[in-house]
Amino acid sequence: MTDASTQAPAPGDVITRAAEILAGHRDSIDRLDAILVFTLAERFKHTQAVGVLKAQHDLPPSDPAREETQIARLEALAKEADLDPEFAKKFLNFIIQEVIRHHKQHQS
Repeated sequence: MTDASTQAPAPGDVITRAAEILAGHRDSIDRLDAILVFTLAERFKHTQAVGVLKAQHDLPPSDPAREETQIARLEALAKEADLDPEFAKKFLNFIIQEVIRHHKQHQS
């Protein structure tokens, strides 16, 4: 007779447990995606205000020194968060280019 506590779980139990774990991860991903979208929206509200201010005062749409500082800061944060710094740099560069595009629209 085999002790029930030493038996391997039935294959159906393993699949059910894996599906539960997967569902939990997907719920977290969905929640984090929503946070990212709302955070980006908030960020762009501020960058739009900056674009209007720059246009009103005839300032250039791009600030390379600030952009360089921000990229370095984000790379450091990425390392601290155990996120690939190159990915973080590409992500911020994409955002910066979009912000500059918006700022140029205000210049017109």
